[in-house]
Amino acid sequence: MTVSVRWDLDITATSPIAHRGDMLGTTALMRRMKIVQPDGRTELVPVISGNSLRGVLRRIGEEMLRDVLGYEGLLPLPVAHLLRNGGSIVKSTTDPLTGRRLNEFRALVPQVSVFGGAIGSAPIGGCLRVGHVMPIITEAVPALRYEYEGPLPSRLDVESHESYSHTDDVTTGRDHGTGDSSGSPLMRFDVEALAPGTRFESWVHLDRGSELDHAFAADVLSEFTRRGWLGGRTASGHGQIRTLVDPDPADGVELDWKAVVAARRDEAIEALQSLSLTRASTTGS
Repeated sequence: MTVSVRWDLDITATSPIAHRGDMLGTTALMRRMKIVQPDGRTELVPVISGNSLRGVLRRIGEEMLRDVLGYEGLLPLPVAHLLRNGGSIVKSTTDPLTGRRLNEFRALVPQVSVFGGAIGSAPIGGCLRVGHVMPIITEAVPALRYEYEGPLPSRLDVESHESYSHTDDVTTGRDHGTGDSSGSPLMRFDVEALAPGTRFESWVHLDRGSELDHAFAADVLSEFTRRGWLGGRTASGHGQIRTLVDPDPADGVELDWKAVVAARRDEAIEALQSLSLTRASTTGS
């Protein structure tokens, strides 16, 4: 039995949201997408990429799986990259996962079954799809999935420009007693961000996953509503959000994925470790 379900996300920024695109000098510009307006003009609209949202969900899922399996320090680095980041760009001599072996692996490690990944040139397709995180503003209306009542803010209303300083670790001339105090130990840089209170819409779609995939993905989404974030600079207070998910991720979930995965812990860790073995090792020589 396969499960397909789509969740709509209504997200509100509770702190500035920074999602870096290009750099202009010492200014980190917001990532923008070109959107054609009803009158034929184009506008560059600040957007959080679906890849960024997927990365946040993947990291939450990896932490939840790690808590259940307790594999801290037990996995080779390329396998850790597979779980955390989706893959490792290294040459791999392991046999690709296909057929029955792949299905068994998906049943043991829902993180990879849901989000996919690759080690070297051996891709594993995931069953989760995500959308871009679109700000609910006037210029984004042609790309929004739903209609919203009332006048919407423009991008100029929600875009902010923040300046920060950073102490330069390079010692100034005065510190050496040269008397040269022309240099400044402070470095200034700027960040474009979206202001707190900005609303966004997005979606997450589980496409023909197993019951285990459904239970795992739903739990990841529930955790995202509790402690999820968007964009960068989270260590300095950016990226905080409040999220509503429709329908409730818990609706229709009847399986305790943690109990199912924990019951086969040794098999799961062995399967993960085997991904980094050489082809000669996997054939028993």
